Amino acid sequence: MDNTQNNTARKQLAHPKLAMVAMLLGAFVGMLSETSLNIALPKLMLSLRVNMATIQWLVTGYMLVIGIILPLSSLISKWFTTRQIIIFGLLSFIIGAVISACASSFPGVLIGRMVQGIGTGLILPLMFAVAMQIFPPQKLGAVLGICALVIMFAPAIGPTLTGLILAKLSWRWIFWLFIPFLVLALIFAITSLDNVNNVSKPHVDWLSIIESAVGFSGLVISASLSSRDGWLSVPVLSALVVGVIVLGFYIHRQLHLTEPILNLRLFKIPAFRTGALLVMLDFGIILSAMYLLPNYLQNGLLIPVALTGMIMLPGGVINAITSALAGRLYDNIGAKKPVMIGLVIALIGTIMFASTSNHSSVGYIIMAHVILMIGCPLAMSPAQTSSLNSLNGLESADGSTILNTLQQIVGALATSFLEFGQKNVTGTAALKFTNGFHYGIYFTLVLVVIALILSFRLQDRAKKTQDIN
Repeated sequence: MDNTQNNTARKQLAHPKLAMVAMLLGAFVGMLSETSLNIALPKLMLSLRVNMATIQWLVTGYMLVIGIILPLSSLISKWFTTRQIIIFGLLSFIIGAVISACASSFPGVLIGRMVQGIGTGLILPLMFAVAMQIFPPQKLGAVLGICALVIMFAPAIGPTLTGLILAKLSWRWIFWLFIPFLVLALIFAITSLDNVNNVSKPHVDWLSIIESAVGFSGLVISASLSSRDGWLSVPVLSALVVGVIVLGFYIHRQLHLTEPILNLRLFKIPAFRTGALLVMLDFGIILSAMYLLPNYLQNGLLIPVALTGMIMLPGGVINAITSALAGRLYDNIGAKKPVMIGLVIALIGTIMFASTSNHSSVGYIIMAHVILMIGCPLAMSPAQTSSLNSLNGLESADGSTILNTLQQIVGALATSFLEFGQKNVTGTAALKFTNGFHYGIYFTLVLVVIALILSFRLQDRAKKTQDIN
């Protein structure tokens, strides 16, 4: 009897909860790092003596490395044990954090950030793939809800922590902050983590790896440069065209290889396809808000950096609470209702943000943020669980890789509209930043509407499919 149909985990571990700790902590720091620097970019720009377009590469470079590593994570998990991958990822992040913290110039900070991206790119997809293997089906909603809590709470709390640090300390302490969490995760990885993957060491198709790296890099770079140069500029169009064309060859090759680097045939499964797209859109909504809001508060409303972090704290707390509850909702009532309700709530919050000005009250901003942070996590965890639960054992690693890769791509797009909006209005610096914030929110609003329409196709319980590898 297929163990997906009973109460038995696919992989039996003596202490599955302890096995997850290292990955949960690593993923928390990875997502914390992805947004914690957003609030510090103005100070970093002054300290390192670079402009806004240059300092943005601290975000882009990090996401670029993640975008290269993520599509390869499924292959890596077939060549190395779970324990080896997680330990390597954690050590990479520790080394990268130390490099950035000690750097005296922009290139040094950027190199450290990119090394950190290696760790995040390895740990994020493996966390979900391992959870799918070591917990029984009837607990997956709650377990993946905890995973979603980590991914959602870290970027929500990042600006608050950064604001508190910058109020008293140097920006270097942002990077030192990561290390205690990572060392604790490393201890758990060494003492409690067993291998979960099937180390089969399949044939490595190097052309696919090159196509993946070039294609995804093109998308991330074009999204980043678009904020500075515009979507119709030669550098942006060149990167975008190269990325799209190379990804087209990559997709064609994966669909025809006997042993693909990434099993894109999973998109033939309707439940996976719908859930994956919803997760991608929802993550784009969250990440755009996490990037846009700190910039708007500091540069549109002229609020000090420490207070900016405190303003974002209520939303972060609500985010964590909702994420923890949303996973259990899937176990009890399925995915469709929580996802639809969550997206309607997110739509309300996004419209509220679109109605702001450079004179909006702090209370109004907090209310809009809290509403958005109720809606997004309410939709995220059930959609993700529905998507991954439609897959069989060996497919879960590829499914997790696909989900996380899509999230990073839309995340790169979501951060590309702020500076573009500033160039399309005249007036004070605060007015320009507010306009740039609105451009980003309009993109977020489009994502919410598309996700809401797509949610009508979601199934409450994803039907299991036969392995299609």
